[in-house]
Formats: sequence, C-alpha cells, structure tokens
Amino acid sequence: MEQRVLVTHGSTNGSTERIAETVAEVLRTAGITAEALPARSVTDLDTYEAVVVGGALYAGRWHKDARRFVRRHRGALAHRPVWFFSSGPLDSTASQRDIPPVPGVKKAMARLDVRGHVTFGGCLTEGAEGRVARLILRNGKGGDFRDFAAIEHWAAGVAKELGGMVHR
Repeated sequence: MEQRVLVTHGSTNGSTERIAETVAEVLRTAGITAEALPARSVTDLDTYEAVVVGGALYAGRWHKDARRFVRRHRGALAHRPVWFFSSGPLDSTASQRDIPPVPGVKKAMARLDVRGHVTFGGCLTEGAEGRVARLILRNGKGGDFRDFAAIEHWAAGVAKELGGMVHR
C-alpha cells in the first residue's frame, strides 16, 4: 500500500519551507510518497495518510499559516498520524538541547494526539521581510542556525515510524 504524506509549513522568508522540503526528501528516500506544500495552499487532506506540520516561531507563536492550517483541518488531522516541528531560535540552543513546544503548539499537540515535536534552529539573513526581521538583522542577531543533519535524523525517525505502520 502506497503511503502519501503531506509536509506542510508556515514560512515567511523560506527558512521553514526549506526544512519542510528536507523532511519530504528524507521521506521520499525512504520510499514514502511525500510532498511539501505551503500550509495556506492546502485545501483538503483526503489524499494523505499522514501529515507533518511545521511553523516558524515569531514572538513565541507559530506562524499564522501553520496555526490556521491546524485549526481548519483539525477534524481530518485527528484521524491521521501527525508530527509537528518548529523553527526559530536564532542561536545554537536548538542544537544543544531539546526545546519544548510553545504553549499554542503544545495545546494543539494534546488535542490531536501528535506523535512528536521538535524545534530546529531558524535562519534569518539579509533581505528578510518584515520590520522586526530587519531590526533583528540590524542588531547583528541574524544567521543560519538550521542543523540539516538533525533535521534529516528526525525525518528518518518519522519515516521509520511510518514504515512500521504500513507493515502492521
């Protein structure tokens, strides 16, 4: 049985989108049909057996597109395996320790019985959109703190869990 997985994301400047694309690539390498799509573009989940939702973190909240996606599709998500990821710290903390989900994400995880969550480092580089982003960059706080080895490792764990579900 072919298993189709949606990896969806809320991303303003493309950093979280790149993480979602990496997760989908790892799933495809494991033989799972996966596609990465912006959360705002997904209209239904009928063709997907599982979903991974990622959101950039802004001021302690998930990106609005990720929040809206979860709210809009909560009925369908409740009947599928779901994983969440967040991206955001503009420092190395996400590589040094497990960062718990922000309160809104934690609440959604409990409601949907989400199988796992991880926080990855974020990325904010020159040309980023938004007044706050420009201010952060002006103060020298930007950079790329994504750890693609950690992202691939986490995605491989999701793929392994999905593979076990197919063979049950």
